[in-house]
Amino acid sequence: MGRGLFAGRKMKTDRQKFRWGDRTYKKRMLGSRKKHDPLGGSTQAKGIVVEKVGIEAKQPNSGIRKAVKISLIKSGNKLTAFAPGDGAISFIDEHDEVMVEGIGGRMGRSYGDIPGVRYKVIQVNGVSLDEMVRGRKEKPVR
Repeated sequence: MGRGLFAGRKMKTDRQKFRWGDRTYKKRMLGSRKKHDPLGGSTQAKGIVVEKVGIEAKQPNSGIRKAVKISLIKSGNKLTAFAPGDGAISFIDEHDEVMVEGIGGRMGRSYGDIPGVRYKVIQVNGVSLDEMVRGRKEKPVR
């Protein structure tokens, strides 16, 4: 590799070329994270509940984690979202409109002992799920 007096352009073009070997750079430049994200790059999205499901926790934990299958309104994509809180699943019914967001954790991957679930429910019919679980608000009748 040239390192002489007029080698600046060569060094610059080589640096640009070899950056494509970096996985995070490539993902960022091609926009593949946004393309493959069900929420389409946004932080939250609304969807309609298709069904309630129970998901078994990964080893060494045992228990059934309550979740819901959702069809997103803007893209029609199907995804699974966790219902956080004790008895939170009882406030969610089929055909309810829910708001989902990322569950947190490893760069958009699943969180904790719940396999394959990347999202959590934060609102049901425009009311915070957390408020309903704590008993501060009641679920609106539609």
